[in-house]
Amino acid sequence: MPSRKKKSQPPVARPKTRGARATNPALRASEKRAAASTAARVTNGTDRAVPIVGVGASAGGLEAFTQLLRALPTDTGMAFVLVQHLDPEHESVLTELLGKATPMPVHQVQDGMPVEPNCVYVIPPKANIAVWHGTLSLLPRAETHGQHMAIDHFFRSLADDQQSQAIGVVLSGTASDGTLGLAAIKAAGGVTFAQDSASAKFDGMPRSAINAGAVDFCLPPQQIAVELARIGKHPYLRMAPTTPTEGLPPGGENDLTQMFVLLRAATGIDFAPYKRTMIQRRIARRMLLHKIENLGNYVRYLQHNRAEVKKLSQDLLINVTSFFRDPESFQALQKTVYPQLIQQHSPESPLRVWVPGCSTGEEAYSLAISLLEYLQSKSAHRPIQIFGTDVDETIIAKARAGIYPKNIAMDVSPERLRRFFVKTDAGYQVSKPIRDLCVFARQDVTRDPPFSNVDLLSCRNLLMYFTPELQKKVVPTLHYALQPGGFLLLGSSETVGGFADLFSLVDKKHKLYAKKSNLGRMATLVSRTAPQVEGPAGAKLRADESASGWDPLKEADRLVLSKYGPTGVVVNNDLDIVQYRGHTGAFLEPAAGAPSLNVLKMARGGLFLALRSALHKAKKTKHPVRQAGVVISSDDVTRLIDLHVIPLHPLEGSSALLYLILFEEPDRDAAAVRAAPARITRQAPAAKTRPSDRLRQELTATREYLESLLDQQAKSNEELRAANEEIQSANEELQSTNEELETAKEELQSVNEELMTVNQELQNRNLELDQVNDDQSNLLSSIQIAVVMVGKDSRIRRITPIAEQVLNLIPSDVGRPLGDLRLNLNVPDLSARLSQVVNTLSSQEFETQDRAGKWYLIRLQPYKTRQNTIEGTVLSVVDVNSLKRSQERLRQALTYAQAIVETAREPLLILNAELRIQTANPAFYRMFQTSPAETENIFIYDLAGGEWNVPSLRQLLEEILPQNTSFENYEVDAEFPRVGRKQLVLNARRVYQDDQATPLILLAMEEARPKAD
Repeated sequence: MPSRKKKSQPPVARPKTRGARATNPALRASEKRAAASTAARVTNGTDRAVPIVGVGASAGGLEAFTQLLRALPTDTGMAFVLVQHLDPEHESVLTELLGKATPMPVHQVQDGMPVEPNCVYVIPPKANIAVWHGTLSLLPRAETHGQHMAIDHFFRSLADDQQSQAIGVVLSGTASDGTLGLAAIKAAGGVTFAQDSASAKFDGMPRSAINAGAVDFCLPPQQIAVELARIGKHPYLRMAPTTPTEGLPPGGENDLTQMFVLLRAATGIDFAPYKRTMIQRRIARRMLLHKIENLGNYVRYLQHNRAEVKKLSQDLLINVTSFFRDPESFQALQKTVYPQLIQQHSPESPLRVWVPGCSTGEEAYSLAISLLEYLQSKSAHRPIQIFGTDVDETIIAKARAGIYPKNIAMDVSPERLRRFFVKTDAGYQVSKPIRDLCVFARQDVTRDPPFSNVDLLSCRNLLMYFTPELQKKVVPTLHYALQPGGFLLLGSSETVGGFADLFSLVDKKHKLYAKKSNLGRMATLVSRTAPQVEGPAGAKLRADESASGWDPLKEADRLVLSKYGPTGVVVNNDLDIVQYRGHTGAFLEPAAGAPSLNVLKMARGGLFLALRSALHKAKKTKHPVRQAGVVISSDDVTRLIDLHVIPLHPLEGSSALLYLILFEEPDRDAAAVRAAPARITRQAPAAKTRPSDRLRQELTATREYLESLLDQQAKSNEELRAANEEIQSANEELQSTNEELETAKEELQSVNEELMTVNQELQNRNLELDQVNDDQSNLLSSIQIAVVMVGKDSRIRRITPIAEQVLNLIPSDVGRPLGDLRLNLNVPDLSARLSQVVNTLSSQEFETQDRAGKWYLIRLQPYKTRQNTIEGTVLSVVDVNSLKRSQERLRQALTYAQAIVETAREPLLILNAELRIQTANPAFYRMFQTSPAETENIFIYDLAGGEWNVPSLRQLLEEILPQNTSFENYEVDAEFPRVGRKQLVLNARRVYQDDQATPLILLAMEEARPKAD
């Protein structure tokens, strides 16, 4: 059975008690808005949601983000949500920076924002992101003492919401954020990526995810973009999680059967009875990863690739879990189950808990912690036995070790981390007292016999992967494992099915059942293989000293052969025999009871006291010890031996210490004496006392030895007690200091990551500012206008090269007040003018002359920032000397012409190129009884009510006159408003000025003379 724990809910109807979503009102509100909005699911004309790609990064992430976005096509049909560790105290410019890396729209996430295809969404500072029905929601960033796990938070939400359509990418970053999230996405059937170490600036986050087995592709960002573009077009992402067989790549039932045979041969697990939909989707996912379109081709690939068979089995064994998953379920246990268990058990009777499908052990350890907390809160004492089983031995080994990444801080409170976990380099390890409560074993709940007399059986999200037929087989097995009144805890989408006669419902919301004692039927258990249970303490392995070059056995051989040659044994520091030398049966024999190699337990009568005393002295002095005249009795044989204990000193740098024990018989012929009864009765009276004397001597020696041992033990106990108190005190201080240092380290690491992100953004902004400054410097250097930028304090901030020449400035004048400098221009009240511009936000413009008499136009404008604040004044100086001189000459010419025109007796008009009247002489005003106000700047054709709008005159002025310099004697007969009908003769000439390319038109007129008859 792929007995794995998984965060699994039905794909549409999510339970309301999922993690943070259950406890955060803001998220619940956003979920309601999303569920009510038809825009929450982006469909592109279909009924399927847009695949969402979650991309997480930390330190070095801006560069990786940029590389990924630049390589991505703009028509993948997917939405990209970028999550980075940002400084919560500062506004982020990440959206602006990434907007320059891709043509796709880049948005900063806002609460309730629906995702759209081919768009990029960026996390804002001081917030977490979650996704619900395709809508992004913002959650307040929780105050933590360690690293902020924003990536894991979003990835888990993404896996919950999108299921197999979720895609996760972990890029450059330190620590381990994203590892648990990628594992959740992979378990949901999604696809996961991690940046390779060669291209990542910081490979901590990618390496953590890879080591956890949560990554499908390990590639540089550019190659990740290529794979995303391919996967985005694949049908796998467009299928709903419950897509039936026909929606999968083609393949027959025979191919599936062959695949099941391969899997069973490699793993011993028969996947055929499991739900076909789940099996097929997992197979389709593996085919997607390997770019295989046909199921038969994939079967052939499996036949030639045993590693892929293993990976497929791991995909089918949905391996994801977490500590205290669904906290409300644990609250229900403490409220309903634990009180009854305490009442049903005496203080000596153990509470037995079984977790089938325990995966990496989080569920079992969570139950141990929860149960222990409850017992402590009630001041109750009960032995606890928790059994965790799974079909995968590799997973069981991880559960036994109890080592988990730092990300578990998302699920485990700081108080529980402090009490029940030990900080390690890899993250956290469950403390030894908790691990000692849990026993992990390999077991297939569908085939192997169950545990018995279980009080609580947690089987959450396991039955949902079984077919109804297999469930009918497993549920009675679970019933059999429980003792009467025992409790069964199932997943939120699971029930006991048709076995309501075996269980009574205790809590419908949390799927908590109790075993019925009056059974209508018994569970039928087929013959199964018992699980091999292994506790936390295993057999100790002996040290291998071959690397140091010292072989204690060879050393023992050398000593024995060169000096002694008697029978003996070699023992270690624990007095366990590691080698027999010769026949030792006369001196040693196996002791009754449990098998043991302890030399003292195996010592024959008479040898024990002497051997223990000699070993004690040898251990204490580290020198050889000899005891002569030791009498050993074995059945009807008595031996007199000399006992030798020789320490075998290791080489320098080694801690192993062995002892060579030799049993030497000085006179073997005289030592062995048959103690026949008849012979004993004929011994002399003096000889009869010898055994009593010998016993008295042994008793005296034993008493002295025991007194010595007691004195030493009392002294040692006192010293150990004092040392233990000092060590405990020091250990508590060190533990407290270590916890503070670890907390400070995590906080500093989190702050450092955020600062690195800010620093990278600032570096990019500095590059942009450098480019802007270069552009500005080149622009100011190239324009031929004198420009001076002045701050609010009237100090010069920047000047152009032309300004240095015109105003008599030098580069070192930057920073000095402009009003204190002696400028080349005469600008009265310059400081007052600058202040007025700043205060009134108005511009000023005036003309002035330099000392040489040249004319300049000075403009004073407010200096505005992008935030529309005034920070000073911009002073620009334009050379208008030529224009001024031309205007003066024109004025003089006009004065001269005006004098001539005014003295003429004939009416005259001066027209510009647009045929508007610039001026007229007094004779014109008198003839037509008009004024300058009614004449000047009037279109000639509009003059006198349009009487001058004569087609022939228009032709002369617009066509003939531009080609000729003049025309003469043009007669006009018209009715004028104030003077009546007049017959006029017109003469016109173009008049050129020296400094103007466009000529004026001088139009003269006189009354026509009557013609002679």
